[in-house]
Amino acid sequence: MSAAIVHPTSLLRNRGFTGLLFYRLLAMLSYQIVAVTVGWQIYQITRDVLALGLIGLTEVVPYFCFALFAGHAVDHLPRRKLGMFACIGLLLTTLMLAGVASGTLPAFGTITIYTAIALNGVVRAFLGPVYNALFARVLPREQFARGAGIGSVVMQSGLVIGPAFGGLLIAWQGLTTTYLVAAAFAAAAAIAIITVRVTEPALPTDRAPVLKSIGEGLRFVFNNQIVLGAQALDMFSVLFGGAVALLPAFISEILDYGPEALGILRAAPAAGAVLVGVWLARRPPQRNAGKLLLWAVAGFGLCIIGFAVSRTLWLSALMLLLSGMCDGVSVVIRSTILQLATPDHLRGRVSSINGIFIGSSNELGAFESGVAARILGLVPSVIFGGLMTLGVVAATARLAPKLRRLNLRDLR
Repeated sequence: MSAAIVHPTSLLRNRGFTGLLFYRLLAMLSYQIVAVTVGWQIYQITRDVLALGLIGLTEVVPYFCFALFAGHAVDHLPRRKLGMFACIGLLLTTLMLAGVASGTLPAFGTITIYTAIALNGVVRAFLGPVYNALFARVLPREQFARGAGIGSVVMQSGLVIGPAFGGLLIAWQGLTTTYLVAAAFAAAAAIAIITVRVTEPALPTDRAPVLKSIGEGLRFVFNNQIVLGAQALDMFSVLFGGAVALLPAFISEILDYGPEALGILRAAPAAGAVLVGVWLARRPPQRNAGKLLLWAVAGFGLCIIGFAVSRTLWLSALMLLLSGMCDGVSVVIRSTILQLATPDHLRGRVSSINGIFIGSSNELGAFESGVAARILGLVPSVIFGGLMTLGVVAATARLAPKLRRLNLRDLR
């Protein structure tokens, strides 16, 4: 038992791993500060829940278009350099938004803002595959589960600090300063990734055609019931169960608070995930991981329903905190499955497919939430999403029996 407690700390003595974690945290802080700021900016301009949903759609379309090619690039080009260029791209799009907020660049209504968001989607297609591909280079295989737990804590810490910090900066310093702080984090992330201590694999000398290479990654995912089931479970649960995109509307119309409350509520799910991530980094799940994953996603759906019916800030924050705890369990288990089940030469491509399933589900979920809120109303749309999440869990349990019966030791 003591070894299980001490071991995560020993992972942090691995300078390659800690450098990779810094890259992930800094990029996450930049991205999350931008996300909370641009959502507030758009809603203040339009006062339209559908406009909030369009933020997600605007980002996810270019993400979809570039994700598979980004995965191919990560498997065939220097990974640290790709990560650095992606962070520089994040820096430039954030400066573009700062220019609009300050009046230096013309907004053309909201067109310039949505253009910057679209460019962000292209940049983001590279961030996750770079991290996941280098993760397997800085840690031995037997440390993947605990490394995934620590990585989840770092990611969720960014999800806590970024929105909370962003909300406070908006309230105290305004939009322009907030964007400039996010740009500084993006620059720091570029420095962090290019200086990571890691031995990258030799670049392939005989490169397959791009489409054939992408097809190899797709065949691996769709022929693996465990990987496909875990990714589909998360995609559809977040697609229907996400309520974060509607937080500005909930705060303004139901809870009657300002932007500082937006930061608190956006940070609450990640705070719950951090608590769970710390626990799972010390005691990573092994037996009955599949069942635990299904129960966690079901708990997420119930918490989203609880958030929808809440009328007080503290109860809404509590429901989102609990939803984050459930999601934290899901993140660690899915990340471990992805690392253990994926061959090294396919990590970039499989990670990009995982990003399409999981990363883009947040943005598609934001669009779905905006459309559903326009049709059903704000509160009924979120309740509907929570119920749909429970249905997704039931369907996955039936259609993916290998995932339901999964023990992580089976993947070693």
